[in-house]
Formats: sequence, C-alpha cells, structure tokens
Amino acid sequence: MREHVVIIGSGMMGSGIGAMSALAGNKTILVDVEESRVLAGKERAVSCIRLRQEQGLNTAEEARRAETLLETSTDTEQAAGSARMVIEAIVENLQAKQQLFEKLDRILPTDVPICSNTSGLRITDISSLCQHPERTVTTHFWLPAHLVPLVEVVMGDKTDEQLAVKVRDELKAWKKSPVLVRRDLPGQLANRVFQAIIRESIAIVASGLATAEDVDTAISCGMAMRFPEWGPLKHLDAIGLDLGLSVQETVLPDINRDGCANDYLKKLVEDGNLGVKTGKGFYDWSKRSIETDMAKRDQFIIEAVKATSRLDQTEAGGENR
Repeated sequence: MREHVVIIGSGMMGSGIGAMSALAGNKTILVDVEESRVLAGKERAVSCIRLRQEQGLNTAEEARRAETLLETSTDTEQAAGSARMVIEAIVENLQAKQQLFEKLDRILPTDVPICSNTSGLRITDISSLCQHPERTVTTHFWLPAHLVPLVEVVMGDKTDEQLAVKVRDELKAWKKSPVLVRRDLPGQLANRVFQAIIRESIAIVASGLATAEDVDTAISCGMAMRFPEWGPLKHLDAIGLDLGLSVQETVLPDINRDGCANDYLKKLVEDGNLGVKTGKGFYDWSKRSIETDMAKRDQFIIEAVKATSRLDQTEAGGENR
C-alpha cells in the first residue's frame, strides 16, 4: 500500500519539508546516502516540529504524532516502494537531479507525483530523461521550510495541470500557502520578484543614494511590513490604477534595467568579500552576529504566521455569521 511521503535529501531543506509532511499527518520517510546524515536530518526535523509546537503553530498532539510518523532510510528504491508522493531535496546540481528523476520515473507507478525542491533549475530540464515527465513538478519551499508558508508549484513544459493542482491542494493541508506557476521560467515566481528588488537595492548602494543598512531598513520596516496581507497588486487596486500608472511612468525610467549582475556586486566577489562566510560583504560581520539576525528573522516569521492565521480565522468567522 502506498501511504508514505518520501523526502530524498535530509539536509536543511529536506528536514524542514519532512517536518511539515509529518505534522500534516503523513507517514514520512527521510532518505539520504549515509545513515549518519539521515539520522542528523531526522533530528533537525524533530527540532522543527518541537519549535512549531512551542510557538503555538501546531498542537502538542500534532507534534507528538508527527514525531512517530517520521522514518529514515538510506535505500531510495526501498523507500520508493511505499511512496504516494516523492519530493527531491538533494544538491542543486542538474545532472544529479536528472539521474535521480530518471531512476524514480523507472521504479514508481505513473500516478505517483515526483517533485523537486529546486530553487533555480527548470523542472523541464530535470525531468528530461523521464519517460513520464507529465507527473513531474517543482515544489519550491522557501527557507526556512518549516516556517515560511509559501511553496511554488511550478509546471514544466510537459507537466499535467491536474497533477500540479493535486500537488498544490495536498500542500494546502500541510499549512502551506502554495501558488501554481504555469510556466517554467528561471526564478519561478517569487524569486523573479525578489531578484528585481535585489537588483535595485544593489544599484542604490552602488550609486551612493543610501547605505546597505538603510536600504534593508527601508524595505524591512516599510513595504515588507504589510506584505503578509497586502501584496503589491492589491496595493495598486487600493490606491487606484490611475495613480499607480502615474507613479510607474515617473519612477520606472530611472530604475535599474541591467540584464546582468551589478559591477558593484562583482567587485565585492572579486575582492573576496562574500558575506558571512568571509566576514564581510555589504555588512561587516565582525561587528554583528548572523545567528542573532537569523533568530530574529525566524521569530518575526513565526509572529507573522500567527497574525495572518488569526486574521484569516476572524474573516472566516465573519463570513459564517
């Protein structure tokens, strides 16, 4: 009987995805190439489960049950034997993913979805060696996977739309907010928007308009504060499309339109200033702690998820009265 969700790759992303699968009540198998790695992955998944329970995102009963639903394996073929859905979360290498997908496509029944957590590769390319690419789809979880609600469900050139919708609906039961992306383009959906923000942010710093810290502050304490409930297109409708058009025609001619990375960023990389890993990038990391900043980030996400959940429940309650 096929009743398991199988996560192949138990690293930072795979363990978080596995945690969310188990919390949704699925029998879940984490798979990796070595026993030590997959056991470490399970420990991370359990930590994710317990954090969500401690923060009130899941009940104690959901967390207790989730821990009992987590299994591990170092045998991909054996794990696939009971899979009703497979999510690949291995290294971001096209050849490695292609080889894995070709193998899974051979050994799995054709009605079992094969999903990839790729953040930048095209599912069309990943599934190019498959005999049944119609059952392949990207499911891009955003880091940290156990906290950020978004999952981009991206259809490849040959993906069956009904299957993609089925996968999207499955993820809704995981307390996720999946979006269906109908074209397989570089950057998927959200990363295309994010890269546009990054491009302009770097251009602003490079031009001397503002410091890196002030750019981040302007985004974090301005537009980003309302994004969980107020996206840019909703904002345009609210202010009036005529005003939005006027602002666009005024501002867009002066916005960066480069089709390649900014020279400012290239120079940082050439000089060996790679960010946290080298101690300096846009920020001087000898004077601040990435662990502290990440903890603050995660806590903010937790509080935002709680707030949006409360608002959704209030809205639903109002509609039912």
